[in-house]
Amino acid sequence: MEIAFAASVYPTNVKRVIYEIRPHSSKLVTNKRRSFHNKFLCSVAVAPDRNRVSEVELENKKHNLLLAVQDTQRGLAATADQRSIIEEALVSVEGYNMGAPLDMAVLDGTWRLQYTSAPDVVVLLEAAARLPFFQVGQIYQKFECRDQLRGGVIRNVVRWSIPNLLEEQEGATLVVSAKFDVVSVRNIYLQFEEIKVQDINISEQLQALIAPALLPRSFLSLQILQFLRTFRAQVPVRNPGTGRRSVGGLYYLSYLDQNMLLGRAVGGGGVFVFTKAQPLEL
Repeated sequence: MEIAFAASVYPTNVKRVIYEIRPHSSKLVTNKRRSFHNKFLCSVAVAPDRNRVSEVELENKKHNLLLAVQDTQRGLAATADQRSIIEEALVSVEGYNMGAPLDMAVLDGTWRLQYTSAPDVVVLLEAAARLPFFQVGQIYQKFECRDQLRGGVIRNVVRWSIPNLLEEQEGATLVVSAKFDVVSVRNIYLQFEEIKVQDINISEQLQALIAPALLPRSFLSLQILQFLRTFRAQVPVRNPGTGRRSVGGLYYLSYLDQNMLLGRAVGGGGVFVFTKAQPLEL
């Protein structure tokens, strides 16, 4: 005699398996109990790993987003169709940890800009594209908040240069610093503090002009070189006419993990796509 047996209670997300029991003795009840135990263990073993599937889907969506932005020159050359595709890809990634609290330890560090539609950044890229005497290198956001709970410091860093006078792409560094406070689960409020120009790296041509290698270098020429290399200009940000601290702005961090940061400037200020970069010393 053959008896078809299956557990009446089993996980709904697994494939139901039917086992046949061939009793070899009159102790049919014992065999049934053993069959139920084996059936349940086997069912658990073949259950799909939904978390693993979700992680793979997320990585694919992040990859698609980076593919969509890679030929846009960080947003400068993006067409209307490309912006639409990028927005769709961005929203698909944002949905994965929407509403989760910000992890300050993960946010802390240096992030390299891959794409933006923010007008104040795009105009900088446009100037570099049109003006032969101005170059824009890498653009970063650096968060300093590892040991903080509700805020920290954010530094917008722009590498720039003047051809023939400064080194290519990274002849100087512009740093716009702001304090930020977490005002809701994903929103931070920025209070801009200062603008700073530093890390002047003059070109070999300019060095040769100031202090020719074939002539004895005078004390004055060496002092000029030292001054340029260590030059740093620092200007506090104030509201015009009032002298008070500048008005800040809301920044919505829509997605964050170990290697990607997505943000939206609240009020139509544009979107930002960042990837994690090597630590930046300022």
